[in-house]
Amino acid sequence: MSNETEIKLKIDDIKAFDRKLKRLGARPALKGAVRVREENLLFDTPDGQLAKNGQLLRIRMEDLDPAGKKTNSSTRRILLTFKRPIAETTNRESAALRRDYKVREELELEVADGATLGKIFAGLGMNGWFRYEKYRTTYKLPASKTWAKNLLIELDETPIGAFVELEGPPEAIDRGATELGFSKRDYILKNYLLLYVEDCRKRGVQPSDMLFPPQKSRRK
Repeated sequence: MSNETEIKLKIDDIKAFDRKLKRLGARPALKGAVRVREENLLFDTPDGQLAKNGQLLRIRMEDLDPAGKKTNSSTRRILLTFKRPIAETTNRESAALRRDYKVREELELEVADGATLGKIFAGLGMNGWFRYEKYRTTYKLPASKTWAKNLLIELDETPIGAFVELEGPPEAIDRGATELGFSKRDYILKNYLLLYVEDCRKRGVQPSDMLFPPQKSRRK
């Protein structure tokens, strides 16, 4: 179990953001694959007990997208993830960290059969209740930028728009956001479920699953 510290930023112009990344010398973190197509399914008890406790149980299927080529089983992996809030503490520094960043304990492992795992969860009384898709491109900055050694820059293209997640030490997140033209006022700590529900409310539609329309074209 390790802690995950991250924030989101809304990206209004992906091409302009790409230019900023290029100026910083950012390179894709995954060797041989630029984008990853994700299918995520969240599980919970019928009374939503995990969500009430700020916990997340997710099966994620990732299809690597090397240079836009068709994927196959050898470029696919399935991840099981469990997240929960870090333990409450009276430490002022820890409290400030939770206020300014999204900090959770995270346990993740690769599994061979997501469908069977989903059936096991169902047998235990849990439902796969929310499905969402996105394309993710993960970047790292060059070694010469020592402040960014443990920083991940994750560009997410979602059905409700583009976002970037900065994950790493708080000081690296702040420096990275500044280098990309953002400030702490721009930090988003909500998950994609909440952002999707808010987007549906604005558009006056009923929330369901956060999915792309059929045959979504790839970004060039």
